[in-house]
Formats: sequence, structure tokens, C-alpha cells
Amino acid sequence: MRVKLSGLTPDSIVDGPGYRLAVFTQGCPHHCPGCHNPQTHDFEGGEWKDTDEILAMVRGNPLSDGVTLTGGEPMCQAEALAQLAAQVHDLGLTVVTYTGYTLEQLLAQGDPHRLALLAQTDLLIDGPFVLAQRSLELPFRGSANQRLLDAPQSLQQGHAVEADLKRWLGEY
Repeated sequence: MRVKLSGLTPDSIVDGPGYRLAVFTQGCPHHCPGCHNPQTHDFEGGEWKDTDEILAMVRGNPLSDGVTLTGGEPMCQAEALAQLAAQVHDLGLTVVTYTGYTLEQLLAQGDPHRLALLAQTDLLIDGPFVLAQRSLELPFRGSANQRLLDAPQSLQQGHAVEADLKRWLGEY
């Protein structure tokens, strides 16, 4: 499948735990004031890339802990990204997904592709960036309203379940 991307950053250490391939999707409906990726907002920008090419990059990096889907808004390309995330899991790696939607909004929408992407996500960072709540002290997120959620547990329980940050940071 193909996805429209703003860019790819291999070996990112800021877009989730460990060494990750950060996949910056193109297109975002949120337009959060102060967004650090405003170039990703335009749905007409970016370039098309085949998910097989992205997966080959992951396979080719023995240091990779997984893939981070960010944006833009990954939920706008959920079908292709859910397939990619499943293939990343098949490699024994993790998937982190950033979204400007809250988990509650995504569950209420009931979109099968978005739910499939949630089902293939290990760590979900949800909620829009809020400039008034900006913080450089929070791991893996830009504003205090954004949550780090255990996506499998959240789906299983039907409500937001906070992620065990110590587990993700390897502090056990």
C-alpha cells in the first residue's frame, strides 16, 4: 500500500522510546497553533511512498526498536498504516502512534481503519498539541494534555489506560 509522507527519520530517539524509524505522515486536519510540524498540515504536500519500502528500512536496521507513526495525522491514512504496523509487529518490534484525536473520539468515530490502527499500536500518544500547556519536561509529548496510553489495554477495557512509562523507558 502507499502512504503520503512528509518524511522519514531513522534512529529517532525523541519520537518514542529507543531507536525508532519516525514516519511523518502528510496531511493534518487539526492545525494546532504552535505545532512543530506545520509543513505536514497540507494534504496536497509530501510524497507517496510504498509501505514495503518503509518496512525494508526497518528490516535493514538491526538497532531499531520499532516505528513511530506521527504527522501530520496518521489516522487520516489509517488503513495503510495499520497494515504497516502489523508487519512491524511481525518483526517483533513496537509501534508508537501519535494522534491529535483523543482515544475517546476515535472510539466514538468507530472507523474500522482507525480502530485497526489502534489495535496495531502499542503506545498511543493522544490529544492535540495545546500551546498553553506546552512542556519540554514531558517524555514523548509536547503538551500536558496529551496522554501516553497503553493502546491494547485501552481497547480491551474500552477506556483510556495510562501506559507504564517505566516499562517503556526500561527502568525495571
